[in-house]
Amino acid sequence: MGTPNQPLPWPGHWLEHRFADALPGLCSPWQPQPCAAPRLLVGNHELAEALGLDHALLRTPAGVAVLAGNTVPTGAAPVAMAYAGHQFGGYSPRLGDGRAVLLGEILAPDGQRYDLHLKGSGRTMFARGGDGRAAVGPMLREYLMAEAMHALGVPTTRMLAVVATGEHIIREADGRAAPVPGAVLARVAASHLRVGTFQYAAAQGDPTLLRALLAFAVERHAPHLAGTPDVGLAFYREVVARQARLVAKWMEVGFIHGVMNTDNMALSGETIDYGPCAFMDAYDPATVYSSIDHGGRYAYGNQPSVAAWNLARLAEAMLPLLAEQPDDAVAAATEVLGEFPEQLHTAWAAGMRTKLGVGVGFGVGVGFGDGFGDSLADEHGANQGADEVAGAFLGLLAAQGVDYTSAFRSLSDVLRGDRAPARALFADGTAFDTWAERWLALADPTAADEMDRRNPVYIPRNHLVEEALAAAAADDFGPFETLLAAVRQPFTAREGSERFAAPAPREFAACYRTFCGT
Repeated sequence: MGTPNQPLPWPGHWLEHRFADALPGLCSPWQPQPCAAPRLLVGNHELAEALGLDHALLRTPAGVAVLAGNTVPTGAAPVAMAYAGHQFGGYSPRLGDGRAVLLGEILAPDGQRYDLHLKGSGRTMFARGGDGRAAVGPMLREYLMAEAMHALGVPTTRMLAVVATGEHIIREADGRAAPVPGAVLARVAASHLRVGTFQYAAAQGDPTLLRALLAFAVERHAPHLAGTPDVGLAFYREVVARQARLVAKWMEVGFIHGVMNTDNMALSGETIDYGPCAFMDAYDPATVYSSIDHGGRYAYGNQPSVAAWNLARLAEAMLPLLAEQPDDAVAAATEVLGEFPEQLHTAWAAGMRTKLGVGVGFGVGVGFGDGFGDSLADEHGANQGADEVAGAFLGLLAAQGVDYTSAFRSLSDVLRGDRAPARALFADGTAFDTWAERWLALADPTAADEMDRRNPVYIPRNHLVEEALAAAAADDFGPFETLLAAVRQPFTAREGSERFAAPAPREFAACYRTFCGT
């Protein structure tokens, strides 16, 4: 394996297998299934260089063979990872990587270790039906969404490459089974440890395994906690805080994960598993895009409460690690989890202050739903007027069905003296004028540039994503590459790119649905 200061060979002795060595009870050795004719569709040069890999080798036959799973690098020990999970509230004791393998870990030049994981690489022992493969469209969606989230400053897993398999797989579309081109996704993550990993370990009834998982998780994600008293509780507190910051960022940018099962919550605090995800068009806390979320469990406004519910399930799995006596463990976990709502609101309010260009004393008391609406302004004596202005703006967006991203971006123009772009978004411009006068009385008149660094021009707008994926499925990658370039620089308006900033047509937004892609 190469040193942290040198490019790592590709392929060669460059992948570690610490997870497989440390936790054999949480994985099974497994070889990816070779595909017929691997072809690189998109490769992430920036990410490759950050990992210490020579990005030019991504495009060589040897590099593509590794990314497709046709070649396993010398010294690698690929495994399918085991985990459990609550899926839409129902517990499944044995999930795991049904169509993926962990090739191993990369030691990057920054000294951090990252997982390299292949998704769509064939059935494993954890497969729950299906062919174990993935389709080009959903894998490109995951790549695109992750790059957009990274550019927006949201913690996320990222994708090193998408490789076409040269094979067609059968998937249902419009109620009919049809052949679609297959693909393998190479995903990079701080780790693939999930809430469901602890749930699986706890279900085995082996205290040694549970303690080993904690030690591995602490070493990987919170090494500063190693050797500290009550390390289990300290690590749980760290995970709770990270999830609060993550979900606050989702809410800030209008992102809807779509399938917040416990097996899709990474302990690292990164966004993972971009399945039926989407960015919200018109502001509405009840927005649901996922075709399988019939009850709205994972609606935009429910994400904070679902995250708290998932963290409660993590606490249940970790109880033996939190205190010697069960009652003490429950009390300690309850206290830590009780900090989550305020942590989330504090993080979200800090982002909202910048989005609205208001003072440091601003406290947002606007809720998202399900008990997360308590006013920080009331609790901490922050600026009640600014609190009310924020709530009034979101209420105005909801009442008039205004595009969330466009509305916030337009406010910097108002601050610079041009109210027309913002006013044009509202069916009732007078209502906007009334709100704007209240807001301008509180806003920092010099904050426009900072607001532009927080409020994006470009997000992966749903109609453009579908357009790009449909073209890519027909082997036309022009629309995908153009959209990808836009969302990688989301805060800088560019002449000629106006359509990438325009809201979706209302008829499209009204009926848009996403699918899990399995």
